[in-house]
Amino acid sequence: MAVEFAQAWQDWKAEREKTLADPYGWLALVSLDWLENAPRTYPGLPGRWWQDDEAAYVDPDGGELRHEGTLLTDVHRFELVNSGAGTRVTAGSVEIEVARRSGYLIRVHDPKAPVLQDFHGVPAYEPDPSWVLTGRFEAFDEPRPTTVGAVVEGLSHVYTAPGRVVFERDGVEHVLTAFNGKTGGYSILFTDSTSGVTTYAANRSLPVASSEDGTVTLDFNRAVNLPCAFTDFATCPLPPEGNHLPFAVEAGEKLPFERQ
Repeated sequence: MAVEFAQAWQDWKAEREKTLADPYGWLALVSLDWLENAPRTYPGLPGRWWQDDEAAYVDPDGGELRHEGTLLTDVHRFELVNSGAGTRVTAGSVEIEVARRSGYLIRVHDPKAPVLQDFHGVPAYEPDPSWVLTGRFEAFDEPRPTTVGAVVEGLSHVYTAPGRVVFERDGVEHVLTAFNGKTGGYSILFTDSTSGVTTYAANRSLPVASSEDGTVTLDFNRAVNLPCAFTDFATCPLPPEGNHLPFAVEAGEKLPFERQ
């Protein structure tokens, strides 16, 4: 059983690192710029970019830019959800991500990025079945909009919290606010006594699968770093108030080699 558990974790870790090594993923980021209200150019990028209170805009201005495969020949407007998914504009071998984080920003993903080229995996604690805990999900009467801080000073994110996860560790009950997961289930942002010591100081994220009876499994062996642990060009959220565990979660991903 222990061998099977370790192998399943190794398979998960290999897939996780393969995703991180995506040539246009988070490790490929080489810049982040906040758009201004007046059109302007940015070093190395075609076109003129700007924003207003509702949307971001680009005028290709003779440069070759494509969005969803279509060549842009005139001013293009991007109206995005705050703290939601961004969209990509292709310029030669790079992709320009447009995202809304209160204001609008553009980030360049370059497959030749130094962080990506130097990436050789994520250090992690050895898999340990004792860090697989059972808890329960308690839904709020209504989902609660929850404002959290960000690793970028002065920035905040607003997410919807459907409820909380309650579990015990060494006979002590702990409660963590849960957000909706990107592909179902829940996502828990947390810190613990290892944060800033052996793990990234600002946050880690734990995916939690949902079940009809409210029972959940918290496998801290699969606690992962957010993009901000690897790059300065991310605007990751901080955990919501109360999501600090007063013990050392010696499981999951450690501080990346890039931050040591």
